[in-house]
Amino acid sequence: MNGHIDRDPAGEAEYYASLPINTSSNVLPSSPVAGQPTIGLIGMGAMGRMYAKHLGDAGWQKINVCDLPEKYERLKKDYAGSPNIRVMRDGHAVGRSSDFIVYSVEAEFIERVVAQYGPSTKMHAIVAGQTSVKAPERAAFEKHLPKDVHIVSCHSLHGPSVSPLGQPLVLIQHRGSNDALALVENILRPLKSRFVYLSYEEHDLVTANTQAVTHAAFLSMGTAWSSAKSYPWEQGLYVGGIETAKVNLTLRIYSNAWHVYAGLAILNPDARTQIERYAASATELFKMMLEGGSGGPEEKRKFRERVEWAKGVVFDDSSASSTSTKKRRPILLSADVLDRFSLGKTPSSPSKSLPPTEECTCTPSSGCCPPDSPVDTEHPVRPPSKYRPNSHLSLLAMVDCWAHLRINPYTHLSLAATPLFRLFLGVAEHLFLSPALLSASIHSALFDTWHRGDDLEFVCAARGWSQCVSFGSFEVYRRRFEETRGFFEGRFGEVNKLGAEMIRVIMESEVKREEEEDGSPK
Repeated sequence: MNGHIDRDPAGEAEYYASLPINTSSNVLPSSPVAGQPTIGLIGMGAMGRMYAKHLGDAGWQKINVCDLPEKYERLKKDYAGSPNIRVMRDGHAVGRSSDFIVYSVEAEFIERVVAQYGPSTKMHAIVAGQTSVKAPERAAFEKHLPKDVHIVSCHSLHGPSVSPLGQPLVLIQHRGSNDALALVENILRPLKSRFVYLSYEEHDLVTANTQAVTHAAFLSMGTAWSSAKSYPWEQGLYVGGIETAKVNLTLRIYSNAWHVYAGLAILNPDARTQIERYAASATELFKMMLEGGSGGPEEKRKFRERVEWAKGVVFDDSSASSTSTKKRRPILLSADVLDRFSLGKTPSSPSKSLPPTEECTCTPSSGCCPPDSPVDTEHPVRPPSKYRPNSHLSLLAMVDCWAHLRINPYTHLSLAATPLFRLFLGVAEHLFLSPALLSASIHSALFDTWHRGDDLEFVCAARGWSQCVSFGSFEVYRRRFEETRGFFEGRFGEVNKLGAEMIRVIMESEVKREEEEDGSPK
């Protein structure tokens, strides 16, 4: 009998519950080599190499790896000094010899690669995939894998340059026994990640909600700076505090490979919807900024009320847990701490060479500030002495997008949030939950003109990325990404060091916060 036999779907769960695996589920890296599973990694890009390193360093002694045929000789040289990592010519050799197989393949190519190598999968093996979008992975596995193998998939929700320690690692027991799941847990435990158990469908919804808009915002910021042929932090325009996180994370996005983001954007329908809404929010808010800036109190009031409506939907009801009596601590560390990671020099006060910032001389009827704001016409409110206010349009649009789609960003925060999502949510939280910062942002959006050109470039970039995704073309996405990436080439070394340290410091704070909240009274 071959593996491709038809079965009654009603009995499928029972069949896989009793389907054996090839080794003990309780095996550990310290177990005798003869009893260890053979781990197979098909695809040795950055994530494949990250897995090989951590699993090999942990003590797993039988790791088979492969990549594209033209990379075979280079791969052999790279792992010549790693006796527990065996380089094979192709996925056929890896598949037929391995007990746990991970396809670290771009979502665009997963169907083709599994169609080619899937039929060679060893009987009773366990198969997983590292794709960022699981719908095409699931379809490929169900179509091309033999029926007598388990499907227990995975996805590390962080980039290869981020330590997996404490990061969410999604496990999907789609078609496999409890022993198969236990074996996968034991194999991956050396990563020291936090296991999150989801279905294929839940995974794609969670990743869309935690990554799509975040990626769109950073991609748009980078494209806007590239189009303007400007490194704004070098001109003292976007330096310090919130700007530090925005700049570092944008450059961190562009330091990675384009396909890391393309699969989610193009193949995940929920992500496409959110990217389209993000572009619409940026466009609508920018139009309202212009109308308010040149209009009367009513136009100004409409803009402020739109921003405050989004704040109410996303933060006023979402950030506080209804099951906890302890107030939730904010994500972001202090602006002073962020200044340690600034690419530009943070001034003690705004440079006199910068464009002037309008003083706020609001009256109760001006519409710019809330009606109940205290007004002192003798001593008008001035911007903070250290951090120059601007519209923060990228943040206003993100929260507006979430509000329109009724996405609660806190729902998946502790479950499966990436470091980038945590940080950008923290930046938005920092802005929206500070009355002074939010008022300064609204006022700057309406009255300051020095950032209008940058805001226009940002809106054009956001709409361009939305249109790019709507085409469904990986080639168009690649060209757009790499064109912007080229503008920042040569600057990634410094920013990756700063960004990695910034993420480490803030994630340590996040882990501490979540531990304290887990122990808080319920």
